[in-house]
Amino acid sequence: MYSASRNGEAPSKTFVRRHMLHAVREDEETGRVTLAQVAEQAGVSISTVSKVLNGRQDVSRPTRLKVERLLEAHAYRRTPRSAWEAPLIEIVFHELDSIWGMELIRGVENVAKANHASVVLTESGTRHLPGPDWVGGVVQRRPVGVVLVFSTLPPAVKKQLKSRSIPFVIIDPAGDPEPDVPSVGSANWSGGLAATRHLIECGHQRIGIITGPQDMLCSMARLDGYRSALSMAGLEADPSLVAFGDFHVQGGYARAVEMLDRPDRPTAIFAGSDLQALGVFEAARVAGLRVPHDLSVVGFDDVPLAQWSSPALTTIHQPLRKMAEEAANMLLRLRAGDAATTRLELNTRLVIRQSTAPPSPV
Repeated sequence: MYSASRNGEAPSKTFVRRHMLHAVREDEETGRVTLAQVAEQAGVSISTVSKVLNGRQDVSRPTRLKVERLLEAHAYRRTPRSAWEAPLIEIVFHELDSIWGMELIRGVENVAKANHASVVLTESGTRHLPGPDWVGGVVQRRPVGVVLVFSTLPPAVKKQLKSRSIPFVIIDPAGDPEPDVPSVGSANWSGGLAATRHLIECGHQRIGIITGPQDMLCSMARLDGYRSALSMAGLEADPSLVAFGDFHVQGGYARAVEMLDRPDRPTAIFAGSDLQALGVFEAARVAGLRVPHDLSVVGFDDVPLAQWSSPALTTIHQPLRKMAEEAANMLLRLRAGDAATTRLELNTRLVIRQSTAPPSPV
């Protein structure tokens, strides 16, 4: 998207046209497919191909698909962004109004500020995939790169971004990313192990878990860590004490109500997120139980709110801001042509506060 020239003024149509013709001549010199060749094969004008490349919406769907197929077939790669384009780093969520989301935004902002870039926030899609229309806006904006808080990308979207030379990195993938998908995650299994081991060391043997959605790898990794800790301690995992939430307060509350409304209730619960842990707090209050006297609770994330809950929440620190910083730095390295490291997993650690204690004597 040609939004400003070097002196801050909008570039003229003549300037843009000259830039396009220069790109065509440069492609001819290097032996790559040119915009003119793509236009000729598609039976459209160079300006139409340019519109498709820039994500413009004033191109019919059949024409756009035809041009996209030709760009893909020729493995077309756009020339690097011009110096007169404003540097942007885009971060795409399926939900912006979350506590952990703010930590990720701050991390990307830290890197953007250090590199004299701006941050664009986009909300789109589900926790697994961005919506079908978001890529058009990204192509128009032509950011330095895109940080995605999703599990993966459809193959067609990956090809579109690569053909425009727009690198992307996924944060905390919910599934196992494909080899060509750069990602930054955290040690979810060891976090689940540490949380459960802490409760066992406090003396608890009947420990429940409310992890996240069953179709997310991070949820299952935390559950596997929980089961491993029980196994190492010689304790049998009770399937009736395993529940799947949604990483939000309401999900934690609903599952905790079910666990606590039974004669053989657990004496401790490991919640797969801090927000779910707050839901467990409320379920305990409604049931007339005191935390940690009657019920110990451990969360996961260590968002700022965790230390201000009552009692302060024992939790697993997930370096959300650091994850976002690493993802943004990885984008900049990819932009510069350095693809040496495209997978990164950061350590988690236990933070002990006041929501855990030895079980009450019977």
